[in-house]
Amino acid sequence: MKYKNALWATILFIALATLTGCIPGDGRNTVQKPAGFFWGIWHGWVAPISLIISIFKKNIRLYEAFNNGWLYDFGFYIAVISGFGGLSLFRRRKSSCK
Repeated sequence: MKYKNALWATILFIALATLTGCIPGDGRNTVQKPAGFFWGIWHGWVAPISLIISIFKKNIRLYEAFNNGWLYDFGFYIAVISGFGGLSLFRRRKSSCK
């Protein structure tokens, strides 16, 4: 059981390191190559991680400054709403009948 927890912790660490490879403010998007719809979706999914990292690194942001407008916004908000709303699917509901 102890090794199973260590394995899951290692997998979680690798997944988080991979996910944070493309967070807003990392220099990947510029004025010439702004972030689009799919970058908005990705940045919405990694928003909680970006928020934590932005506390320690000043160049990392929650939201990409170099974006193409409403398409990026639309993707970002779809991902934020679906990602955080989707957490309720994993919660157990208490039955009111006893």
